[in-house]
Amino acid sequence: MKLENKVAVISGGAQGIGNAIAELFIQEGAKVAILDIDEQFGKSAMRRIDAMGGDGLFLPCDVQNEHMVRQALSVVVETYGTVDILVNDAAWQLNRPLLETSWDEFREVMDINIGGTFLMTREVAKIMIEQKKGGAIVNLGSSFSFIGSEGYCAYHASKGAVSSFTRAAAVALLPYGIRVNAVAPGTVLTPGLRVGARGTGNEESGMQSFLEKQPLGRFGRSDEIAKVVLTLASDDASFVYGAEWVVDGAYTVAR
Repeated sequence: MKLENKVAVISGGAQGIGNAIAELFIQEGAKVAILDIDEQFGKSAMRRIDAMGGDGLFLPCDVQNEHMVRQALSVVVETYGTVDILVNDAAWQLNRPLLETSWDEFREVMDINIGGTFLMTREVAKIMIEQKKGGAIVNLGSSFSFIGSEGYCAYHASKGAVSSFTRAAAVALLPYGIRVNAVAPGTVLTPGLRVGARGTGNEESGMQSFLEKQPLGRFGRSDEIAKVVLTLASDDASFVYGAEWVVDGAYTVAR
C-alpha cells in the first residue's frame, strides 16, 4: 500500500472529489482526517470509512476561519500524533457571469478557495516542519486556471491563484522536504457540477451544455482525479515539486 501508516488531512473531503480521495487513501493504508463545513455529509463519509474498516476522523471546519483551522489540526495531531499529507480540496464552485457577480460573492469565493488553501498549507507546514520529516501537500486547482468561460468568474480567479500559490509554496517549503504540487481537474461529475449547472437557470440543459464541451464525450469521475492525487501524495512522486498535473480528458488542449 502506498500510504501505509501515513496520516492525511483532506479539506472538503465530505463529498465529491475530496471524498473519493479520502476513500482511496484509506484503501492505501492511510489514516484520514476530513475537514469540511458540511456536517451531514461529513458524518456520512465517516460511516462509509468505518464500513471499509478504515481509521478516519471528521472535524467540522470552515477553511476560511483561522481559529477553526488551527483547532481542527490540533485535534488531528492529538489523535494521530502527526500529519504527513495535506490535500486542499475545499472550494466554492460559484457559476456566475462577471457582470452578475457581487463583490461579496467574489470575496467569499476567494476567501474559501485560495484563502483556505493558504491557511491550511501554512498551518500544516508548521506541523510538518516541527516534525522534521517532510511531507506532501496537494492542492486542487482547475482546468479553469488555463482557459476562460462565460461563467465562473470568481472561481476562475481563485483557481488561477491556487496555481500560482502552489509554485510559490513549493519553493518556500522545499528546504524542509515538503513537496507542494497541484492537480487541475477538468469537468468532473460531482455535486458541485450540478450546482453549477443549476446556476445556468436549468440544471438539465446546463449539464448538457457542459457535456457537449467534453472531447471524450463524457465527464470525468472523482476516482480518476483521486488516483492522480494519490500519486502526488505518495513517494512515487518524490522528485516532483511545484508541478500542476492537468487531468481533464483533453479539455484544455482540444479547444
